[in-house]
Amino acid sequence: MTRREFVEDAAGAAAGIAFVACGLQAGVGGAQAQSRRREVVVNGKRVKTVDVHAHCAVPEAMALMGLKVTGAPNLPNVLVMSQAADRLRAMDEQGIDVEALSINPYWYKTDRDVAQKLITIQNEKLAEACAANPERFVAFATVALQHPDLAAEQLEQGVKKYGLRGAAIGGSVNGEELSDPKFHPFWAKAEQLGVLVFIHPQGTAEMNATSRFKGNGLLDNIIGNPLETTIALSHLIFEGTLDRFPGLKICAAHGGGYLPSYAGRSDQGCLTFPDRCTRTLAKKPTEYIRQLYYDNIIFTPEGMRHLIAETGPGQVVMGTDYPYPWTTTSVDLILATPGLSDADRVAILGGTAAKLLGIKT
Repeated sequence: MTRREFVEDAAGAAAGIAFVACGLQAGVGGAQAQSRRREVVVNGKRVKTVDVHAHCAVPEAMALMGLKVTGAPNLPNVLVMSQAADRLRAMDEQGIDVEALSINPYWYKTDRDVAQKLITIQNEKLAEACAANPERFVAFATVALQHPDLAAEQLEQGVKKYGLRGAAIGGSVNGEELSDPKFHPFWAKAEQLGVLVFIHPQGTAEMNATSRFKGNGLLDNIIGNPLETTIALSHLIFEGTLDRFPGLKICAAHGGGYLPSYAGRSDQGCLTFPDRCTRTLAKKPTEYIRQLYYDNIIFTPEGMRHLIAETGPGQVVMGTDYPYPWTTTSVDLILATPGLSDADRVAILGGTAAKLLGIKT
């Protein structure tokens, strides 16, 4: 089946897709009163906004592992694509024109056969969801990264057959770093296709909720998730993955974790302890930091200002983490960040993401 044939078949199908984030579900219900769509304007011109960080889940795929979509007690159960009114209403209220859907990996321990079936179901359902609302949704392919050669095939199929715009992966794979040479086939394929890879953390297993993260405050998430992203990106830099595949386009969730906030230390480490740095990099670590992309889930204008100062305005894109309510003001955060030109704001609100994801503006 060609991509066109698939999309034509999918456009009229109920996608059977539930939207969730970080293990929590979106609010859903029956028919909802349609909200007025917020239009974002910069210097008198309408801006197309793109959210690169919006979660979802496919119950049919999860069932292959005996899993169900679950959520916090204060959130309703499941948002299926045939009941997408709440998601679209939230997008309209926040001023989000397009969401890039992604699924946090939960399948990295499955064998090859199960992984192949699961990923096929997920990517088909993602494509159906996008076909049902093509002006509002694009999606990242899911891949079985524990089987790197298969992941490369799934990425190519996701892009060429299903029209997906890249891949969403975790910050590590069963304790193995993304910089491990075993993952080179996946990185090579992503570079060849020229598509965006979105990295979302799954927590830092070495410091999980049973150890130093236990206790009050959700430390395994609020510290553990950004920490995993920091570790993952640092390995990609220091192990030479970004040198080996210089054309990679990588976007890190949650503002890249802690890496941009302490970027200078990455440069000084090998100067201070040269015996601990056995690989010669093509450039300074901070130069790699300025070639990666980062979402803006960092909550304050000053945080945004600092991220942009370390990475450049062309490397920051908008994210919401929908439907988990970390923030509902990503648009306003960009508009409130000091020191940006109108062109910078337009790029961060959606211009850069649209180019990376092949979205018409």
